[in-house]
Amino acid sequence: MADADPDSDPGARREFAFELGLCAHLEAATDWLVGRQLGAAVERPGRRIVDVVGVAPGPAFDDRARITAETVPVRAVESDVGVGEAVPRRRAVRETTGLTDALVDRAIEVGFFATERRNGREYLRQTTRYPDEWFDRLVGIENKPDLGSPGALERQLRTDVSLGLFEAVILATESHVTRAHLNRIPDAVGVWRFDPDVGERTVVREPTALATDEGGVELVERRPLETEIAIVAADAKARARRRIAERAYGKGWRTYDLPACEHAAATDDGRPYCARFERVVDPSRTCRDCDAREPGRAPAVDVDALRASRTAWEPDPSGVRRRQSGLDRFQ
Repeated sequence: MADADPDSDPGARREFAFELGLCAHLEAATDWLVGRQLGAAVERPGRRIVDVVGVAPGPAFDDRARITAETVPVRAVESDVGVGEAVPRRRAVRETTGLTDALVDRAIEVGFFATERRNGREYLRQTTRYPDEWFDRLVGIENKPDLGSPGALERQLRTDVSLGLFEAVILATESHVTRAHLNRIPDAVGVWRFDPDVGERTVVREPTALATDEGGVELVERRPLETEIAIVAADAKARARRRIAERAYGKGWRTYDLPACEHAAATDDGRPYCARFERVVDPSRTCRDCDAREPGRAPAVDVDALRASRTAWEPDPSGVRRRQSGLDRFQ
């Protein structure tokens, strides 16, 4: 008897394979850095998760790439810690909203902060000026392979448009797109039809550019007969955009572990593939309880090398800390 397909939720399976196929396609077809499953709200960042984010490089991209391959904590960027005179760590944490000791430690770890001690006190400074123009545009993409089961699609897209964190908002689907489908989503939303099996993307409707440098409206909570919104200021949006771009830079889209199974393989672009069921699989959802699983070694795939070969992301930058080493003499 043949093994039964272990995935009890074919809809989720289809969405995962669609999402990874689109990420791989965009990485090959554009100059974007692609990230997925990123918080894209301001008042409550975890309430709105965007499936795919495309980060178009800006004029200062190379300066950003030289700092670190990881995410730079946004609160560290916005703190009073600069590249000139070092400031006491305790003061920086106390006087910067949202800056915690854990974030300071992370900024030090990734090479954005340098630390020194004077008279028993710890001081901080930035190792380089943060290049604000390292990204040019953000594109937010909502995946819905089957438009026959739209779920909260309309509300999600209306929130994305009214908030305006992305220059462009796009719906990607595998379904045939009808006029009725288009009428149910905001006019500003672009629409792509994408076939993950062949990696073919057709533009059904171009997106309208959104005003990212102005204030926006965020849907915070919806209850019967009541909708709670928040008016989001332009500076708060700018902070959120930087956070999204940084998360996409450090996280990428290959955020899964390949399973240790004899049937496990990987596509040329690093997607997890099951030779037994001949399809892309979600290891966290499908492989753990699979009756056909046979213990073996996980496929040897260097996802960092793959990403570096396909994008401008730098996996092992030289860093910038040494450029500032001489400043200590003048403190």
